[in-house]
Amino acid sequence: MIRAGKLDRLITFTREIEEVAASGAVSKSWVTIATVRAEPMQRSTEEFLIGFGEANAGGAVFRIRYMAGVATTDRVICDGDTYDLDEIIVLGRKRSLELRCSKAAS
Repeated sequence: MIRAGKLDRLITFTREIEEVAASGAVSKSWVTIATVRAEPMQRSTEEFLIGFGEANAGGAVFRIRYMAGVATTDRVICDGDTYDLDEIIVLGRKRSLELRCSKAAS
């Protein structure tokens, strides 16, 4: 169970779409699919030790209430930083999701 007071950040999910122009040219863009409240989590000790030396990789872990339709192809934006979703873990019986993210390449 997630306590409402711990959900102190707003994160935005974006998904890449392809648009085809009348000329046949394909352009890709990111569109917002949802904005939800999240709890930022500390990385586990194991992840910290394995990732030693990768400090500039900039990973993040967020916990949100369960939301269907989230995929690892989506991106998360929090406090102006963009993250790729690496792993989505369902906690409990669809009570919450833990999102393990890495900093998106610009």
